[in-house]
Amino acid sequence: MTDARHHRPVLDPHHSDPDRAPHDHGSHGPVAHGAPPDWQDAYTRAVEAARPEPGRRVVTVTLEAMEVEWEFRPGRATRAWAFNGQIPGPTIEAQVGDVLEIHLTNRLPEPTVIHWHGLRVPAAMDGTDMVQHPVMPGATFTYRYRLPDAGTFWYHPHLNETVQLERGLYGALVVREDDEPRLDAERVLVLDDVQLDRHGQIKPPGWWIESHNGRVGSTRLVNGRREPELGIAAGQVERWRIVNASSARYVRLSIGGRPFRILGTDGGLIDAPFLTSEVLLTPADRVDLAVGPFEEGESLEIESLRYNRGAFGIPRRERFATLRVGPRAPSHVRIPGRLRHIEPLAPGSAEPTREVHLGWKLSRAHGVEFTINREIHHRAAPCVVGELQVWDLVNGSPVDHPFHLHGFFFQVLQVNGDPPPFLSWEDTVNVPARGRVRIAWLPDDRPGEWMYHCHILEHHAAGMMAHFDVVR
Repeated sequence: MTDARHHRPVLDPHHSDPDRAPHDHGSHGPVAHGAPPDWQDAYTRAVEAARPEPGRRVVTVTLEAMEVEWEFRPGRATRAWAFNGQIPGPTIEAQVGDVLEIHLTNRLPEPTVIHWHGLRVPAAMDGTDMVQHPVMPGATFTYRYRLPDAGTFWYHPHLNETVQLERGLYGALVVREDDEPRLDAERVLVLDDVQLDRHGQIKPPGWWIESHNGRVGSTRLVNGRREPELGIAAGQVERWRIVNASSARYVRLSIGGRPFRILGTDGGLIDAPFLTSEVLLTPADRVDLAVGPFEEGESLEIESLRYNRGAFGIPRRERFATLRVGPRAPSHVRIPGRLRHIEPLAPGSAEPTREVHLGWKLSRAHGVEFTINREIHHRAAPCVVGELQVWDLVNGSPVDHPFHLHGFFFQVLQVNGDPPPFLSWEDTVNVPARGRVRIAWLPDDRPGEWMYHCHILEHHAAGMMAHFDVVR
């Protein structure tokens, strides 16, 4: 029996000199020779500003992107890519106010970068090819930034994503604060899927249905393993930090149909625990749950219930893992009725300041192109620091799209005219087919180049993304 709490080691962070500037050990420096000088200037300013808060530390992490042999299915080796030789990559852990200093070495045969999904980092550290030069094979690049928020985040490439994420390049990142809800145990569960051929190797992309639906693999994974068994003690309540790292799979999560409490979403804790028996995780979504208690001897399926997102094919229930309940253990759970205070940014009736139209069109060159405001790779109007943004996300296509905003949290005001069931901070929201979602967000003082896009990787690659500036 494999328990996911013990499957993935956590990096042992160590102290480093907070005054030491990051450096690049490769031939390209932090930014490519010939790149616009403001890239280098923005990087240098971000490094110099990244100092830990009083009483906090610098957490130094080394990540190597490399080719590996990995057993998604027991006994069958698959050629894959991984951080530090494991899928998912190591879970990075730190505290609010710490500085993360991550040294990335690229051992792959192609360039890569790391995007810190959900973290409110400076634009220069966002890990896209809009703000840094891709890290070439054999080169090393250093990211350095302070952590302002507690929550469950993740990291992944933002270059050739349909290949690099599908082959295993992703990992979880947990940021804690001093006064966290106390549960009996905690585990990180990273959900994914992979499409394997009859030889157990990852199928290359390229067929038309995938360009429309996105890739949904037939092998469902929890922490890099196919449908594992997990264990929990009877009578105990655990905190599960769940990341949906799949390319296109929507997970309507159920734990044996039993009730659980939602504690947090993309941007950390919600205002109060929310009792439910299912939750929808789109690609890139995260959720923190209080799970249990159960009775000794019970067996529950962790599965995705049917959800029709408008894609070709018939949705069905699918198992991700099995939870076995072992002997009883004492419980010391302390979950307050109020988890945090979240101040609403705007009422649901607030007038939108911008409409973002998600659409698609047929293309002779690519089959299907996915668009924002009727353009592929749309260049959007800038946003001004401190000016409230109320955006209507309008989906004119027949399929759902998970909308992701880089670098900032937003509040969902309405989904098809209805308010959400609880107040939260998000960086990804599902926009239903032919539907409309209203969000509100505030550009804080982190000017620079940012983007938003559909987080179905094939839709992103086919043009459903936009670039914009945040300006003072």
